[in-house]
Amino acid sequence: MIIDFFDRGWAANARGTAFQMGEQAWSYDDAGKLSCQIANALLAEGVNGETKVAVLTSNDVTAWLCVLGIWRAGGVWVPLNAANPINESVELLDAFDCEILIVHPSKAQLVAQVRTRLHKVREIIILGDVCESLPDAIPFEDWIAGISTDPPAIQRAPDDVALISPTGGTTGKPKGVMNTHRSMSVMLMHLMHAFRYNENEHIVHLAAAPMTHSAGAFSLAASARGGTVVLIPSPESGEILNTIEKCRVTEVFLPPTVIYRLLDHPGVTERNFSSLRHLCYGAAPMSLDKLKRSLAVFGPVMIEAYGQTEAPITIATLRPEEHFVDGQLAPDARLISCGRPSPLAKVSTFDAEGNQTKPGIAGEIRVRGDLVMAGYYKDEERTREAIVDGWLRTGDVGVFDDHGYLTITDRVKDMIVSGGFNIYPSEIEQVLWSHPAVRDCSVVGAPDDDWGEAVTAVVELTSDGSVTADELIALCKSRLGSVRAPKRVDFVDCLPRSNNGKVLKKDVRATYWSGVSRQI
Repeated sequence: MIIDFFDRGWAANARGTAFQMGEQAWSYDDAGKLSCQIANALLAEGVNGETKVAVLTSNDVTAWLCVLGIWRAGGVWVPLNAANPINESVELLDAFDCEILIVHPSKAQLVAQVRTRLHKVREIIILGDVCESLPDAIPFEDWIAGISTDPPAIQRAPDDVALISPTGGTTGKPKGVMNTHRSMSVMLMHLMHAFRYNENEHIVHLAAAPMTHSAGAFSLAASARGGTVVLIPSPESGEILNTIEKCRVTEVFLPPTVIYRLLDHPGVTERNFSSLRHLCYGAAPMSLDKLKRSLAVFGPVMIEAYGQTEAPITIATLRPEEHFVDGQLAPDARLISCGRPSPLAKVSTFDAEGNQTKPGIAGEIRVRGDLVMAGYYKDEERTREAIVDGWLRTGDVGVFDDHGYLTITDRVKDMIVSGGFNIYPSEIEQVLWSHPAVRDCSVVGAPDDDWGEAVTAVVELTSDGSVTADELIALCKSRLGSVRAPKRVDFVDCLPRSNNGKVLKKDVRATYWSGVSRQI
């Protein structure tokens, strides 16, 4: 069971600090016993291997212990993003048949507004005192009062579902991805393999991103080694930098957008990053130039993780040492790759006819093995579309080099067809990112009577950045030629992003295609 990873750290470091948030700290013994109480309380509610339990909260230690308690009771965790509109959470709770909802007090008023629509939720637990807006909610302390702190004697099979995660929603309505104790365990083994430490090093993991996303998984890998997980409420640049220095953080996962903001933060080059061993980036493509700057600012600690909800986090990794060759910065072709496949994942590329392609030939990236999900919840048709002959179709286009490094060229659905040419936005975005005035960008195809689709760049500038559309178009023409250069550049104050920092290309594209049929 996935809970065994936390218990490994508990056994090794019972008196050590497991979690820290602000000035409050939880020992492994305290955290472990509370997770057992939560598990036993859930079992008293009739939770079994089919019961779905959702947690709606911002970053919070007790809320994360509730997740551990769900797994310890053998239930199924449904992650909810606290920053999403409450109506989206209502749809997910219904679609995934959630019976129990655990709510942070800060979200109680939102839940109260939709309580009559939560038809399948039979119990609400609030992580606080009695709540007037949710009179039927049970206060957490009352719920666990008198409950045993002994670990329950519950076991689940490796292929039992451990969590149902909504897909990121960057391409449409989220689906329910069923990951099992086996797939999650493989993911954690991959993380522990990639994040290398000496035996006597104490790990301090900074959970800056929401625990409902990758941060939770990363923290569990640290907990398995008896490390300390430090939580902060939100990924604010100053708070991240202060926490790294104050708590001597050794590892942190951040999406590229947040890393860009760190690089722009005043005085970042004067900070002390000597404790940092791993700064992991992923969830979206990263600018090559900003990656090089990150290596200069943070040190030789960058590590990329490529994955999907359907094959979580660790399809491939580019470890810190692989960013260098013979003591020098690796060639650009290596740096823009996502590394080599993880040990327990079989990864290959396929052409449109379903044939495996050779190194140097681009194709759709497919994955098979124990890392892959069990399927989509109550959606056999989409499951059959996604998993073909045992291979998960990622929807990403990539190419292997002769040394086994995999480079993602783009999403299949993001490809632009302009004047009969297939154009992948990622290579254009890399050029735009190289300009010092560009903080972030997204390249899409916009409707055009002559070209079918016109390559269009939507650009977010740095706080003091200044550049014209013509200058950016000229830059792209000089590096990519006129066919792939944008025909148009639009500037925005802020690109639309998901709550874990990924640019929502579908929202960018919708600005241009509203009311227009896009056919490729």
